[in-house]
Amino acid sequence: MSGFDQNTLYTVSLQAPNSNPESIDTASDTIQLFLDFILQFRDGGVFIYRDALRANLLLKLHLLEVNLNHLILYHQDLGYAIQERPAEFLPLFEVAAAKAARAILFPLASTSQERTKIAEDSVAQIQVTIKTGLNMLQFKDLTATSMNKLVRVPGIVISASILSARATKLHLQCRTCHSTKDIYPSQGMGGVGGGSNRGLPRVCEEPEREGQKKDCPIDPYLIIHSKSKFTDSQTLKLQEAPDMVHVGEMPKHMLLSADRNLSGKVVPGSRVIVTGILSNFQAAKGKGSDASSSRKMYVRVVHIELSSPSGAGGSNPFGVQFSAEEEEEFGQMARSEGFYERFSRSVAPSIYGSDDIKKAVACLLFGGSKKILPDGMRLRGDINVLLLGDPGTAKSQLLKFVEKVAPIAVYTSGKGSSAAGLTASVQRDPVSREFYLEGGAMVLADTGVVCIDEFDKMRDEDRVAIHEAMEQQTISIAKAGITTILNSRTSVLAAANPVFGRYDEGKSPGENIDFQTTILSRFDMIFVVKDEHNEQRDKMIAAHVMNLHMKGSAATANQEVVGEIDLAKMKRYIAYCKSKCAPRLSKDAQDMLSSHFVSLRKEVQQVEQDNDERSSIPITVRQLEAIIRISESLAKMTLSPVVHNHHVEEAIRLFKFSTMDAVSAGSADGLSRGELNHEMTRIEKELKRRLPVGWKTSYQSLMKEFVTQQGFSSHSLERALFVLEKREIIKYIDQKKVIQRIGV
Repeated sequence: MSGFDQNTLYTVSLQAPNSNPESIDTASDTIQLFLDFILQFRDGGVFIYRDALRANLLLKLHLLEVNLNHLILYHQDLGYAIQERPAEFLPLFEVAAAKAARAILFPLASTSQERTKIAEDSVAQIQVTIKTGLNMLQFKDLTATSMNKLVRVPGIVISASILSARATKLHLQCRTCHSTKDIYPSQGMGGVGGGSNRGLPRVCEEPEREGQKKDCPIDPYLIIHSKSKFTDSQTLKLQEAPDMVHVGEMPKHMLLSADRNLSGKVVPGSRVIVTGILSNFQAAKGKGSDASSSRKMYVRVVHIELSSPSGAGGSNPFGVQFSAEEEEEFGQMARSEGFYERFSRSVAPSIYGSDDIKKAVACLLFGGSKKILPDGMRLRGDINVLLLGDPGTAKSQLLKFVEKVAPIAVYTSGKGSSAAGLTASVQRDPVSREFYLEGGAMVLADTGVVCIDEFDKMRDEDRVAIHEAMEQQTISIAKAGITTILNSRTSVLAAANPVFGRYDEGKSPGENIDFQTTILSRFDMIFVVKDEHNEQRDKMIAAHVMNLHMKGSAATANQEVVGEIDLAKMKRYIAYCKSKCAPRLSKDAQDMLSSHFVSLRKEVQQVEQDNDERSSIPITVRQLEAIIRISESLAKMTLSPVVHNHHVEEAIRLFKFSTMDAVSAGSADGLSRGELNHEMTRIEKELKRRLPVGWKTSYQSLMKEFVTQQGFSSHSLERALFVLEKREIIKYIDQKKVIQRIGV
């Protein structure tokens, strides 16, 4: 037997005989109290629930949302009874709501019987949803003590079944004597029924007539569907939010049963806070399971709060409420002097240096403004950043920090991610055998950030899966007869190593970066992070790391880190900016950007001509949009509604430092890479000609001959000697002052 139980003794809490609400006096008194509450409760002269019910009825919406705090203020015992025994009291509340609806719709009907008669069909039932301020429980806290009580659970909806019809009234007819009978399978709030004929009477209940022998067989009743009544019902699967799961634990799941107006409200990827009744149902029989005692928990939903609507984005996509004092504080922060520098210094303060990368990450956290054009086309506002560099340059640490500070974030590693895990997978419901979709990382991080580490270790076919997600911000699925499009409005922060593990200066960016042009053009900023050998910088890094290990703070030896913003405040501030601000370009900024884009394209064309090869990092119209997005995010950071010239200048500077730097990597001393390689070849030839095997010469004399007399650049001489030493053709002796040829 599978599915949820109907209203059996398992889902009704046991009461002492004297407090049984089913006794007529208690039930009618309770209904009267609820009715008085709906019609009479007022706040500052406004009849909240009476007016809300009238407004909903005019809209043909049979729903009433009740705040539990109001009910407790009005009648304390009633409020606590709903918390402790919701399965008994909510049906009574709904009866009272239906009565109140009839009183509001037909105030002139003289008696209650007359009113009931008129309105029986017009107001069948009103659904009451309970909004509570209860403490949120984590999945691990949902224990047997909470059974049959009202609970409030946060999480992410990872799958939603299709809507199904659940019977509330069945009209039965005997197949032999044609007598009819009505039964009500799940009075009030039931779960979802198991089998179709389960719970039907086994024998015909029509009394025998005189002179006629009754000859009805066993299981005589047929269901007449046209005269039965049904209600919508839906099964949802809720998963713990990734930030709630401890490291090393699997995220837990919980089944939800939503009915009537609460069904069809959420889609996979929505972050919700669910209020409901913790119930249990008979689990499907498996091997070795004891049928009578094996029961699984589920929540019968009585209210859903969306904390991140995956629909239109909403005015506040994070569902976070801000107090007036907080808004004032954020306004002052945004107006303060040098706030952009302060904020970027607060990004991963334990990592030394990399200032421009931190500024780029700060831009990624805020994002630009998304635009919907008149023809319905969308332009993304999210910024994607690729960090490509040597091992040991704190790329993964930066990704971990972003996961902590972004209001919504998912961290994944390239090797452990498949295409289905990043986008969406198709699962089969064990009960109904229907296929349904489960969202992957990109869907769960909708309106947030996806951090992908070890991006180069991903299989190519898996990497292709995120092409669409990065530019169009949707994920199209056509699997197992399901054809659909899911939202994935996420920023991507990816970290990767070059082909050879380390960045090889002697080779072109195309040879170092093993990615296709298609994926590279989707990144707004590409940083080549090199582990450079610089004595002064090495000393600073060493001092910084020592400080971290000794004191646990990021203060360097000679300067204290001042004005850092703590993590919780950064998280709130990012959510505030994203919900309140969507900057647009000013006229000056537009002119500046368009002229700059043309010069960038020329620069790339020049680099391509000099090196006699196509650049592996393209500069396309996407890159122009990238600079626009970066300038918008810089304006958003200081809550400025308009993008000014200084924002564009900083955006262009960041873009030049990152992507343009990666395009022209490998050139030096004003020489392109092609010219450099040409000079190195000539120097190598000349050196081998004038220095036989075993002979020595001083470094100074080589410098004098090649650089001063023949006009080669010192950089190309250095590179040529470096390459020859690697190939073991020469070696340095006497502290690099003398060079000796040792090989052919």
